[in-house]
Amino acid sequence: MESILMMSRKTFDYICSLVKKDLTTKTYGFRNFRFGDKMILGVEDQVAVALMRLTSGESLQNIGMWFGMNHSAISNITWRFIESMEERAICHLKWPSPEEIATIKTRFEKIYGLPNCCGAIDTTHILMCSSSQPNSRVWLDKENKNSMVLQAVVDADMRFRDIVSGWPGSLDDSCILRTSGFYRLCEKGVRLDKQMELPGGSMVREYIVGDASYPLLPWLMTPYQEQGLPASKAEFNKRHKAATTVVENALATLKGRWRVIQGELWRPDKHRLPRIIFVCCLITNIIIDMDGPPSKEMLVTGNHDQGYKQQFSNVTNDDAAKQRDLISQYVSAGK
Repeated sequence: MESILMMSRKTFDYICSLVKKDLTTKTYGFRNFRFGDKMILGVEDQVAVALMRLTSGESLQNIGMWFGMNHSAISNITWRFIESMEERAICHLKWPSPEEIATIKTRFEKIYGLPNCCGAIDTTHILMCSSSQPNSRVWLDKENKNSMVLQAVVDADMRFRDIVSGWPGSLDDSCILRTSGFYRLCEKGVRLDKQMELPGGSMVREYIVGDASYPLLPWLMTPYQEQGLPASKAEFNKRHKAATTVVENALATLKGRWRVIQGELWRPDKHRLPRIIFVCCLITNIIIDMDGPPSKEMLVTGNHDQGYKQQFSNVTNDDAAKQRDLISQYVSAGK
């Protein structure tokens, strides 16, 4: 179980308990799914089929051959599972409570030395085969590839805390950020609004860290981009880079675990794909909640967006620049 589906038996059983009612209730269009030997598939069998589709990334036809089933049955089972997980497991992907935020901030400061930090943000491209449809060029990104973008905010243990998917690859990171509900909530002060007093009396707002593709905002700290930095700013960049590695690894591990979104998808349903991505993130969180952060054997490091150049934003908020300087002085004094 662990080697094939990359999760413990305990986690697999928990997932089965979540979807059991939906996979056994006779709803519209229901029919019993059967193996090639005509045996009816139970809940565990259906969950295993769906997870095999998501983890292997193999075609419906190939998975059908493995189980002795036609590809339409594999598709139906997988989609029923995804719909059920969207509803039954939603509690595993949510913005953290105040108590959880406090723990996350403690973790980021302990590991990376960054005070009042609540997460890290990044985006990755989900590649798709080209389409001859009239609006297909909107999916063509700057690297001349057809793609859909996933934006993710993760905590120090690589849990997905906020995700946005479904936007076409032609949009850059800062544009996707500005169109997200996460951006609106932060700008309104609904999220990342608590202040922390640093030694000396200076106040620092809660924030997340992101790379140079993002604007520098009071709640989003990006690295210094100029050359010849003084020691305090160089130290900030060093710690900032280490902290953003957590989201880079989270996205690389996501693609490594769920190979259905790792390679180039053949004519994907652009309405269903964001829901597939969402459920992959959901189950990743469940695995972390049940089994802990990825082990060294399961962790995937390196570039999760192979073939894509670093984007840069030159948008800088004056208050954010002052806050970044304060954090730089704090981390430099404490190193």
